[in-house]
Amino acid sequence: MTAPKSPAKRRGRPCKPRPLTTSPHLDAFLDMLTAERGAAVNTRLAYERDLTDLGRWLAQRSVALEGAGTEDLRAYLAVQSKDGAPRTVARRLSAMRQFYRFLLSEGRRVDDPASPLDSPKQGRPLPKILTEAEVGAMLSTAEARGGPEGLRLVALLEVLYATGLRVSELVGLPMTAIMRDGRGLLVRGKGGKERMVPLSDPALAALAAYIPSRGHFIPPAAGGEAGHSPFLFPSRSSGEGHLTRQRFAQLLKQLAIDAGIDPEKVSPHVLRHAFATHLLDHGADLRSVQKMLGHADIATTQIYTHVVTERLKKVMHDHHPLARRRVEEPSEG
Repeated sequence: MTAPKSPAKRRGRPCKPRPLTTSPHLDAFLDMLTAERGAAVNTRLAYERDLTDLGRWLAQRSVALEGAGTEDLRAYLAVQSKDGAPRTVARRLSAMRQFYRFLLSEGRRVDDPASPLDSPKQGRPLPKILTEAEVGAMLSTAEARGGPEGLRLVALLEVLYATGLRVSELVGLPMTAIMRDGRGLLVRGKGGKERMVPLSDPALAALAAYIPSRGHFIPPAAGGEAGHSPFLFPSRSSGEGHLTRQRFAQLLKQLAIDAGIDPEKVSPHVLRHAFATHLLDHGADLRSVQKMLGHADIATTQIYTHVVTERLKKVMHDHHPLARRRVEEPSEG
């Protein structure tokens, strides 16, 4: 009797694991997000991840994702609240609300089980920022590198600090985003909305210095011919055809270390925060900052005024003679 053959090992990259539990309507909902609302790839993935997690949890209770009731959803959120951050729970609730609202609008349900649910209370931490001196140190360090890599890094930094773009907007900029007069960018942001953002003189100079070296990052065409890329920041190795968010974040961390700055303080989004806060520091009006950041609601932009206020309060506390004297005086009684 021969021993049974062991299963043949599959070669190549392992298959991407598929969700264990899916709703027949989940794909339709995700397709609607992309086609009708212009949701970015990362937004779609986040919704898919959150709703698939909910579907798995409901399956353990023998409840289908599209058939959940309000108490099912409330119980799921209670579990999430024990271990998850309030912002994560709020994001999951938002995904649920939009999914069940979609089912209702499509006639797949006669009610919306997520509508009675309350949003979790969450404190809103002030955004981390870099000082103007720290941004200047990073730019000086990048400029000292030279070569195509250094020129690209300076261009990325200058454009990001001049515009406050989201990192996905920055690394995915097409060449056609540069406006005809060369003084600004036409950016397609969240929800497919376009906005114009001006470029500073240093950003324009950095782009002018970088663009002749841009071909260094474009993979060659068949036969060794020079390749082409529609992206302002192309990549030879990225499957997306342009520099990835993750690679740019790595470049920033290393640059921070080289500049003598704690790398934990630095990320693409921190530079976006720095852009907004430094503008307000120098007298920019909130509405203009909102437009440049691409915020739909000015309340989102107002968080930066709190940063400025907190900083001014600290300056007064640290340096005003009366404030210092009150701290030093012993209490009566």
